[in-house]
Amino acid sequence: MVVAGLTALLHDFEEVKVAGSVSNAFEAIPFLKSNDVDLVLLDINLPDISGIDLCRKITKDFPGVKVLGISTFGERSYISRMIENGASGYLIKNASAAEIQEAIETVMAGKLYLSVSIETLLKSKNNYAEIPALTKREKEILSLISEGYTTNQMAEKLFISPLTVESHRKNLLTKLNVNNTASLIRLAVNMNLV
Repeated sequence: MVVAGLTALLHDFEEVKVAGSVSNAFEAIPFLKSNDVDLVLLDINLPDISGIDLCRKITKDFPGVKVLGISTFGERSYISRMIENGASGYLIKNASAAEIQEAIETVMAGKLYLSVSIETLLKSKNNYAEIPALTKREKEILSLISEGYTTNQMAEKLFISPLTVESHRKNLLTKLNVNNTASLIRLAVNMNLV
């Protein structure tokens, strides 16, 4: 019912052509291989695997395809994990037609889109316990990572060993609960840490 409603809605947008729809992750990959697709509207809650895992596979196997997550879940952890796994945006299912159109346009323009309700959620959470306590040195390392410094360059600049730099980097990944540097920077920007 949701897919049918969304498809009908998308047909009303002049600049959008609906290539088709699938009902699970198992059908999604073959569909993407055989169809020319620019954007996938992806539900997080799929019957076979997590939409977050499918998002990671799509962005890895089809780098030209953008993913816009759609879900009833407004929890910060779901949103962060979708973005970390390559999604270009995230919408709550009760979004208006105008908001869906704006999300598609924003994502296709190469920008990140988060629905208004999600931005409010992130901001309200960010003011409280969600931001971990970072040491002065961790903040310095985070700042230098965001500026593109290598481990050796950071070590030289801060007069510490490369091993110490890597230790701080691992602490940052653990404290911010992310798996790689790209996710670390993205989350740090969202939290206004850099």
